[in-house]
Amino acid sequence: MEADALFTGGCLVTMNEQRDVVDRGAVAVAGGRIVALGAAAALADQVHAAQVIDCTDQIILPGLVDVHAHAGHGLVKSIGMHNGNRWEEICGEVYTQASDAAFWFAEARLAALERLRFGVTTGVSLLGGGDTIMRTDDPAYAKAHCDGVLSVGTRSVVAVGPTRAPHPIDYAHWNNGNRTTYPVRFEQQFETCKHIFEEWHGKADDTIRIAMLYPVLRDEHERDMAPDDYAAACAQSQAVRQFAKDKGAIFTQDGHWRGSVRRAHELGLLGPQSLLSHCIDLHDDEIALIAETGTKVAHNPSANASISGRCPAIELMAQGATVALGSDATAPDRSADMFRHMQQAMHYHRRHFQDADILPIGQTLEMCTIGGARALGMEADIGSLEIGKRADIITVDLRRPHLFPPNMPLHRLVCFANGNDVSNVMVGGAMVLEDGRATQVHEDEILADAARQCAVMLERIGGGKADMALPDDFWGREATPT
Repeated sequence: MEADALFTGGCLVTMNEQRDVVDRGAVAVAGGRIVALGAAAALADQVHAAQVIDCTDQIILPGLVDVHAHAGHGLVKSIGMHNGNRWEEICGEVYTQASDAAFWFAEARLAALERLRFGVTTGVSLLGGGDTIMRTDDPAYAKAHCDGVLSVGTRSVVAVGPTRAPHPIDYAHWNNGNRTTYPVRFEQQFETCKHIFEEWHGKADDTIRIAMLYPVLRDEHERDMAPDDYAAACAQSQAVRQFAKDKGAIFTQDGHWRGSVRRAHELGLLGPQSLLSHCIDLHDDEIALIAETGTKVAHNPSANASISGRCPAIELMAQGATVALGSDATAPDRSADMFRHMQQAMHYHRRHFQDADILPIGQTLEMCTIGGARALGMEADIGSLEIGKRADIITVDLRRPHLFPPNMPLHRLVCFANGNDVSNVMVGGAMVLEDGRATQVHEDEILADAARQCAVMLERIGGGKADMALPDDFWGREATPT
């Protein structure tokens, strides 16, 4: 058999239905897909590969999947985080008033490079964040984001949608340093999202997919909004959901908690194509609704929402619901390192139940491999290493002090590894990371551009000096003069 590449000699973790693990395994790739896998000794006689990747003392596993994160945050992370809601206020100002296409391109490349270095081959990125800061006033910003991701070589599910009613929302456009502000209505944002979908969904060999989004409607929105505005929000959410359903696309919402799932069900927003993020402090009937409707959940154990309340991931999975892991990166104190979030998830739920056997190690790994793929409706193509699937493959170098001695590799992978242990990444048959270095881009160029665009953004919002200074309680006490 002729092949383009052969990963051989490592501990092969397939994540297939039987969860097969081969101690000295190998995976052969041709035409962007997996064509053979099994024992390294057997494949050595069967496969002639143009490139052979020696995986001795490494783990070979599917690319990791991050089902919830935010575009834009990579250039804003940490700024203002110590001052109440200031960080979110900055995001709102930046995304609506201080960002141009160059900002979104630079941030997309930085975030994609971070994911790549951490072995995340597929990730969801909301084009903005929060309720009123989606950058969907013009298709140019989504184009900049998608172009940036494509240059690095990872997969992205880009979630776009309108802001929550009432409208209009003021946005600013920058041209040659000149700022023009204009009001944007729901209809304009919705048409922009439709245009983005038609332009990008499934393009570049399915590297880019588009998901649709409408902000969560909770009890306080019905209470605090004018009746006409709330009715408009309900109708708008249903229109966006229907568009996603008609197109066979994911419909996602960020920030479900305490009764909002009931409301979403009443509006017809649940179902197998729906992905609800956070889902904290759900009532028992909401857990049942998610399971009964086949709705998927993005659990973000490292997010601030998981401090404010608890996602009942264990209870949801016990009823058969698909719960996958998200990073919520990088907002404002967390990265795209899914190893970190796997470890956080285990401790989070074990502490709640005061039971160290809750959320077994293997089940946690499922949540950001095959479970993540299932949450995105992509399990036929990614999430496990099986013949016919796309060749999204990563290797993790076990020859590290924190991963030794060389036994119990799956335990060490989930409990002790971090993203910097990832050595090689293949996406769709293309080697995009070799020996820890990106192959399609110059990392220094991406970092320099990110620093440059961040400086421009800070100047546009007034410099940000106070927001970046160490707060008085940084060391846990008032500073003492010396």
